[in-house]
Amino acid sequence: MNPTTIIPALPTYLQEAWTKSGFEELTPIQQKMIPVALKGTNIIAEAPTGSGKTLAYLLPSLEKIDTSILQAQVVIVASSRELVMQILDNVTNWTAGSGITGAALIGGANVKRQQEKLKKKPQVIVGTPGRLVELVKSKKLKLHEVKTLILDEADQLFAKEHIDEVDTLMKGVMKDCQRIVCSATIPKYVEKQAVERMAAAPEIIRIALDKDMLQRVAHVYLVAERREKPKLLRKLVNMEGMYGLAFSNDIHELETFAERLAFRGKTVGVLHGTTGKQEREQAIKQFRQGEVPILMATDVASRGLDIDDLTHVIQLDLANDIQQYVHRSGRTGRAGKTGTVVSLVTEGEKERLLQIGAKLGITLEEKSLSSGQLV
Repeated sequence: MNPTTIIPALPTYLQEAWTKSGFEELTPIQQKMIPVALKGTNIIAEAPTGSGKTLAYLLPSLEKIDTSILQAQVVIVASSRELVMQILDNVTNWTAGSGITGAALIGGANVKRQQEKLKKKPQVIVGTPGRLVELVKSKKLKLHEVKTLILDEADQLFAKEHIDEVDTLMKGVMKDCQRIVCSATIPKYVEKQAVERMAAAPEIIRIALDKDMLQRVAHVYLVAERREKPKLLRKLVNMEGMYGLAFSNDIHELETFAERLAFRGKTVGVLHGTTGKQEREQAIKQFRQGEVPILMATDVASRGLDIDDLTHVIQLDLANDIQQYVHRSGRTGRAGKTGTVVSLVTEGEKERLLQIGAKLGITLEEKSLSSGQLV
């Protein structure tokens, strides 16, 4: 199915939003998922970061909304507040002129204010699991009219800290409510947990990694001893036009790198599991506005963070496996643009990096930094 058959079948407001969006064709996940979702079938979908999953579940769920019913009809659950806000932005853009309203319900924010939002009877609810359950239990959020329940970044939601809340929500909706579970990576155990929680058997859709995306990105590495990495990072930060995301596996190391850069007069954003809510928002805002050239993050903290036009992804630590390398690389070179992945590796890490490259079929070039350029 292509846009010429899928889009004209949608309500007028969605057709208009499609025209306005400038998209010319549906991505593979959208082509596969939208027709299945429109039938009301339960779905488990795996597709790489940046492949258009949000729209793949949003268009069919919005299509089913009855504007005369002033109750929650679509509930989208996401693990991080950034992802919730990002999804709500999409909801707002795609429902323009439809009379459909949406609300974000996130932990850490003022619960009274959220209860006020619910009094306005929004039809689309996007929220973090803990806050959604809290509002369901206090009877402020009613689930009896929900037609579609969506779990985004499901591998996070099916983890130990969220699974009880997910169960509460899955049991709280009506039996015939459509359930859509999606993520960039859905390991077999997550698939099994999801299937067990669905009344009707789901359709499982997996979109393989777009190898072209990896080919559009240049993959380079710099060899250095561990203690030299902060110095290399400083040189990368100073490169002209640098707008990048730097990954580390270690919270303590991220802080150390950032402190050393600050000491040298370079401010960067830092995101990790223990970053406070306000610091986090501030870091993302500064980065989006281009006030800082680099945002440093752990993989978990960067979940659901869609930032266009990233020129570089920097690995301060090597990815633990192929999946993680792909996940990180997918942050640059989006929507047909080019980008560069720079890995800072020790001699020992270099071997592992080359193995990852061989498995992915990508060419890795060794470079060095000279006069503010990768050569």
